[in-house]
Amino acid sequence: MTHFLDIHKTDPDALREIIDTAKRVKAARAGRPKGTPDDDLPLAGHMVALIFEKPSTRTRVSFDVGVRQMGGQTMVLSGTDMQLGHGETIADTARVLSRYVDLIMMRTFEEDTILEMAEFATVPVINGLTNRTHPCQIMADVLTFEEHRGPIKGKKVVWTGDGNNVFASFAHAATQFEFDLVFSGPEPLDPEPSLNGRFTTERNPHKAVEGADLVVTDTWVSMHDPQSARERRHNQLRGYQVNAELMAHAKPGALFMHCLPAHRDDEATSEVMDGPHSVIFDEAENRLHAQKAIMRWCLGK
Repeated sequence: MTHFLDIHKTDPDALREIIDTAKRVKAARAGRPKGTPDDDLPLAGHMVALIFEKPSTRTRVSFDVGVRQMGGQTMVLSGTDMQLGHGETIADTARVLSRYVDLIMMRTFEEDTILEMAEFATVPVINGLTNRTHPCQIMADVLTFEEHRGPIKGKKVVWTGDGNNVFASFAHAATQFEFDLVFSGPEPLDPEPSLNGRFTTERNPHKAVEGADLVVTDTWVSMHDPQSARERRHNQLRGYQVNAELMAHAKPGALFMHCLPAHRDDEATSEVMDGPHSVIFDEAENRLHAQKAIMRWCLGK
């Protein structure tokens, strides 16, 4: 069974195949209205379950549109629709869904939930996000970088802020795509010690971004964080804001990325987000193309 669960669990050659497919699929759609189907319709006759225990904008819309453009149909389900892990086990849910659909995408909280779904499903499962990783986002980020600056191999990527789930997938990608990754953030928000990925740490963000080809950040607070946690994180991360002065220490042609949603003028200033370094909306669009390539790969298309 060809699941897409994490970047470090996927062969580098397969990851490269996915990126190259995404480039081709995107180019083939240039200038078309968004609602027109792809030429080859690789998902014709296929049903895809999109499960959201966590709410989403980009993940939900990009997967839904992607399936439809490829000729398939979607069934969008929330955690409350399914009562996952409450009345029925994840394992039994996986077995049942596999009788109805051809592919499962899941956006959930605990990593164990999606691992159990994949273990017992008899159709491919895609990790749309967990508390530990966000592999689809980073595939879109690699695609975006390579569109603008060519192969990412050997380039310097700097992450400023919280060592969260998006950073974890960047660390996995650094190993698989062979680029240099630097984490710059406060020690209390360091990545998990058990993180299986390649990166170095530099506490001084100005020093960290020297020679950077790409500077990346993410929101400082989650929608689920209480107010006390929000205030604490703002105090911890204030010195890691991506602003024009910080970007001036990177390479002149450095790119800036943020996976969105953003709290403008917190983790990054509007001047940077709307400025010449920013490719955040290309990055958001490329969730669609990268995920279409991931679905094709999972289904052998």
